[in-house]
Amino acid sequence: MRERFRAGDPTALGEAYDAHARVLFQYAYRMCGDRAAAEDVVSATFLEAWRCRGKVRAEGGSLRPWLFGIATNVLRGAAREARRRDAALARMPDRGVLPDFSDAVASRLADEERLRAARVALGRLRRREREVFGLVVWAGLDYATAGEALGVPVGTVRSRLSRARERLRALAEAELRAGRRGRGRRTDPAGADPLLSPSPPVSTGRTVLVPRTSPEKPA
Repeated sequence: MRERFRAGDPTALGEAYDAHARVLFQYAYRMCGDRAAAEDVVSATFLEAWRCRGKVRAEGGSLRPWLFGIATNVLRGAAREARRRDAALARMPDRGVLPDFSDAVASRLADEERLRAARVALGRLRRREREVFGLVVWAGLDYATAGEALGVPVGTVRSRLSRARERLRALAEAELRAGRRGRGRRTDPAGADPLLSPSPPVSTGRTVLVPRTSPEKPA
């Protein structure tokens, strides 16, 4: 399939989309916290992959590591744009408090408080730690695939992930304590920590703007 994708075969694009779009969406959604933005990331990822298809090596396995690398770059660009937008808004006269999209997102998930704490804590990690955590824990990639996506050795992935887990747990718990002052603390009866667990399946309600070019395959 790599050879066909590299050669510009549109059916290869459709196959790649069918195989990888869902997991890319889950990764982007957990990283940016907004469904519409995550869908835009998926669209931009496949459009950029198609534009740069000549860079794909003909030999090799799945395109997933390469696609995750592109998605990570797209998220970096989106984060830079968000910072520029926030800086511009901060220079404007205050016209009231804008609603925070994170509340609407968190209401769709099982543990609203812990997701909010995770989002705040994740934003306080170093970018490299945040990317490794998102790829391995929330996107479910193995160390080798995450390393290929980021262009770093497996050992680097392991060390960054270890630091990310330690710092994220401490930051998230501190955020939870700050938000629960004066209220009773809830615990997960199953004992699992959703902050450090892989993301559950998340379905998208919008159509991602990448044309479908391959027929649906039977399950």
